[in-house]
Amino acid sequence: MTAIDELKATMARLRAPDGCPWDQEQTHATLVRCLIDEVSELIDTIDRNDLPHMREELGDVLIQVVFHAQIASEQGLFTFDDVARDINDKLVRRHPHVFGTGKLETSEQVIVEWEKIKATEKKHGPAQAPGGLFKELPPRLPALMFAEAVWKQIEKKNLPTDGVVDVAQVQALGRQLDAEALGKMLFELTAAARAKGLDPEGALRLHATRVMSGVTETPAAANHVGSA
Repeated sequence: MTAIDELKATMARLRAPDGCPWDQEQTHATLVRCLIDEVSELIDTIDRNDLPHMREELGDVLIQVVFHAQIASEQGLFTFDDVARDINDKLVRRHPHVFGTGKLETSEQVIVEWEKIKATEKKHGPAQAPGGLFKELPPRLPALMFAEAVWKQIEKKNLPTDGVVDVAQVQALGRQLDAEALGKMLFELTAAARAKGLDPEGALRLHATRVMSGVTETPAAANHVGSA
């Protein structure tokens, strides 16, 4: 039995009726914060070039993949092997210069070819409607990065935000901020959320999603699409 087979068997045992109560209770949704935390800890080891601990943190990220695949397998949706097969097929498909007959000489050429191939692939999940206001954004980016990406699109396309975002308040806040003041404000908001039993990550992500929906649904935004 390979190490990955042993890991899969361990996770199945933890999820079994006579396994661990905590592991049995978890769902895809409840594991989201765990995944974010584990990836953040892995990034920290990379930033510090701490290779011994990087090995450990890679394992913590890997178990999240195995955990989600186990839950999906129990529901008859897909298995860990399906996940591994899909990504392997994608890697081969997007590297014809390695696994096919073509040749690319630079990383810049590779990126151009990668994007061309990616554009021909059918993506799972909701697709952007023709003429949509927002380009496709990873909806589960860390909330701050997601909110920043949404606002970047609003600014870049000069989208109307009436009734959705108080731009005057945003500009007033911006005039008061520097890096230190911003960090202090974000920390204090996080601490206040913790004291109230609120999830700041989830709250910001949901609000950013509502902003996207609100901007998309405004009459002015509809006119913006029509004139694009």
